[in-house]
Amino acid sequence: MTRRIDHLVVAVHDLDKAAGFYQRLGFHVGARNRHPWGTENRIVQLHSSFIELITVGEGAEIAPHGAHSFSFGAFVRDYLARREGLAMLVLDSSDAKADAALFAREGIGSFEPFTFERRGRRPDGAPVHVAFSLAFARDEQAPGAGFFVCEQHFPENFWNPDFQRHDNKAIDIASVALVSPRPERHETFLAALTGVEPGFPADHDLSFRLAQGRVDVLNPDDAFVVYGSIELDGDRPCFVAYSVRVEDIVRQARWLDAAEVPYHHIGSRLIVPASAAFGVAIAFEAT
Repeated sequence: MTRRIDHLVVAVHDLDKAAGFYQRLGFHVGARNRHPWGTENRIVQLHSSFIELITVGEGAEIAPHGAHSFSFGAFVRDYLARREGLAMLVLDSSDAKADAALFAREGIGSFEPFTFERRGRRPDGAPVHVAFSLAFARDEQAPGAGFFVCEQHFPENFWNPDFQRHDNKAIDIASVALVSPRPERHETFLAALTGVEPGFPADHDLSFRLAQGRVDVLNPDDAFVVYGSIELDGDRPCFVAYSVRVEDIVRQARWLDAAEVPYHHIGSRLIVPASAAFGVAIAFEAT
């Protein structure tokens, strides 16, 4: 079954500062939430995907990784010890338990599914109950990049059209870019994770087209051509950029100009450089 991009995990040191920057980009940013183990997030909800800005909160009690358990909090903490940026790619799941078993059979993860719940808020501030089950996978060729799928148990309490109204008229995440000196090393893993075989477009080394959005794998030189300024994680393969579809690209350029957000044009897209956007380049493209 072809999956879609569920969300992106963007790790930052100062959550409110990052939220303020995303507001300058024209996004509606949700209130601060706290996970039971102590990471804290603020969410940008789009039509069928979202961006999770995340940090490690005060007093966090983060469990270590185990032989068959993946610690989300430990991954975020360790990522932030190296850098800020796009830490994890999350695809959707209708059955996290079945996906965990699938990943074990495919040899891309032997982790038990992880379920947690927290209190969320409606646009009017009223509390709601949300719960999620996660199934993690690991690309041994990209230990610094995180991958999992997410099953939402109460989607009616999470997705809300009022959260999806953005000043920049954003619609959905269009793509995410993984940079690697050897893109071909990630083909088998990503095919198993996404459930699709890759394409080989002219300006990318690999591209996995999903039910919504796509995952691109590029070498550093090609990533520079496509996105301009990017920030790498040393020699590690890492996520360096993502793109968002907006209704009107000209309108978005005017919005960024008024907000004094730096960007440049590459082809028909507007690219906010990683140096201005907490370690990840952000592209805006027309529908």
